[in-house]
Amino acid sequence: MTEQLLKGNVAFAEAAVRNGLRAYFGYPITPQSEALEHLSGRMIEEGRVFLQAESEIAAINMVYGAACTGVRVMTSTSGPGLALMAEGLSYIAGSEVPVVVVNMMRGGPGLGNIQPSQADYNFMTKSAGHGDFHPLVLAPASIQEIIDMVGLAFELAEKYRTLVMIAGDGSIGQMMESAELPPMQPVRDTVPEWAVSGAKGREPNVVTSLYLGAEKLEALNLRLQAKLAEIKRNETRSVEVATEDADLLLVAYGTAGRICVSVLREARRQGLNVGLFRPQTLWPYPEERLSELADQVKGMLVVEMSAGQMLEDVQRVVQGRVPIRFHGRMGGAIPMVDEILVDAESLAKEIGQW
Repeated sequence: MTEQLLKGNVAFAEAAVRNGLRAYFGYPITPQSEALEHLSGRMIEEGRVFLQAESEIAAINMVYGAACTGVRVMTSTSGPGLALMAEGLSYIAGSEVPVVVVNMMRGGPGLGNIQPSQADYNFMTKSAGHGDFHPLVLAPASIQEIIDMVGLAFELAEKYRTLVMIAGDGSIGQMMESAELPPMQPVRDTVPEWAVSGAKGREPNVVTSLYLGAEKLEALNLRLQAKLAEIKRNETRSVEVATEDADLLLVAYGTAGRICVSVLREARRQGLNVGLFRPQTLWPYPEERLSELADQVKGMLVVEMSAGQMLEDVQRVVQGRVPIRFHGRMGGAIPMVDEILVDAESLAKEIGQW
């Protein structure tokens, strides 16, 4: 493998092709439309299925149908499109079929704008559809990470027969960086035992989220909750920078986490012991490790491109053991290093470290 200059949207789309994506259904919406453009050529070149649906509602239901046959299938969208997909996402979760969805977040609510945002955090981690379920949510902070997370997303979706979302944003979708793509994998030619693939010589498989009896539906939900508990035990991921001696901890993910690396470097240059905790899974949230760090540091600054959605999870985990402050930008505005540093210095003075 060799590094090449790649745009984020093209990178994750090509990574999906190379990880054996069999079918893609989607609808163009900025800031991820380049993914559709790339796949419209590459999937046809490889003899696979690409279809630009008439809407996001149609796209997610096509994804659902393909997933029932056990093939690797994916869609990508942004906030307004994801909102339209909510019913289909819930059907996918209730049917226990593996699906990967990439969400390149943009400013909202409503049509908002096409600037980068992180305001879909609650939607993805807590309310991606009706009913008791959580998607597994991965959060990349670079082009290389989103490439790697596409392969991981397919593996986790199939391992747990669940919905996996990749939480990017407009910056990650539009930026260009040097990165390595994985080698080409063949499309899988085996069919999972549970899949709908024709019933010649066997009893038919039934893939559904409809359970008319309360007892049967409760049994499904208990099984889903046991699966989610297993995912929480096994699949939390995070990155730490300079946390060994940190007095003040920056907590941020994705693009905000990337910016906080520069904040950390400048703060360290000025003599302030700052560390960074960057979740790579938004659900399950890496709360055990964050809780350990709460017993070590003297204060935390949460940085988000939202009104403070992840902030609520940090507060829940820390439970008042150290002061927590928040720096957020909304509507597509990106937090700048200098302004975050001002808040870090203010908190450092408050906790007696400056």
